[in-house]
Amino acid sequence: MLSAAASVPRRLGVQLYTVRHLLAADIRGVLGTLRRIGYDEVEFAGLHGRDPHEVRAILDDLGLTAPAAHVGLDALQTDLGAHLDVADILGHRFLVVPGLPEALRASPDGYRRAAAALNALGERTSAAGIRLAYHNHADEFTPFEDGRSGYDVLLDETDPALVSMELDVFWAVHAGHDPVDWLSRFPGRFPLLHVKDRAASGAMTDVGAGEIDVARIIECAAQGGLEHIVVEHDEPTDALASVRDSYAALARLGLRHS
Repeated sequence: MLSAAASVPRRLGVQLYTVRHLLAADIRGVLGTLRRIGYDEVEFAGLHGRDPHEVRAILDDLGLTAPAAHVGLDALQTDLGAHLDVADILGHRFLVVPGLPEALRASPDGYRRAAAALNALGERTSAAGIRLAYHNHADEFTPFEDGRSGYDVLLDETDPALVSMELDVFWAVHAGHDPVDWLSRFPGRFPLLHVKDRAASGAMTDVGAGEIDVARIIECAAQGGLEHIVVEHDEPTDALASVRDSYAALARLGLRHS
């Protein structure tokens, strides 16, 4: 069980990439199901052709909020204004870069250029009242010849006032790292947490169905300013069953909707 400390967020979110194949056909129905399961928040990864005003009306009607959205680096650099407009309509507090192009992940210099780009974007989003964040996969943790990883570069060379991190615990563990080590080394940098689980085989699985000590990670993240817990499964066999089972596992830890 998680402690009852007020610093542990009790509201639970889900990354809508998990249910992406269902959203296009029935966005209201899918969001309604997520709300009935108990989720309070959703994190977008595209609107599937829907008008943001229509989507906001659905969220409001269902009692859901959308504190964050994933938007690609290229898209933000190409038309940041449009994405800020959508963020304002939907009530986002964060725009999250979900990863980097392969060319930027190939060398320390590529990561340094990515950090500079994130700082520049973060300055502009901050001026609009939106926080920029970065979401990892496994590649960021691969060390280069000097022993430093791309994630080291990103954390060292992005301005904490401009760029936050959304730690994906599965990908960190999959790369051989303990998420608590990063959370402890950089308190205050991780307001968002993607929670997933990892089976003994290495496969991604629902929260509670694998070997990751999610409660330990959440407790540590909360000590460093965690604001949003976001469930995700990249390739679930049954998307709605996946988010339902993950919610149930987190509820057993003491996390429930408000």
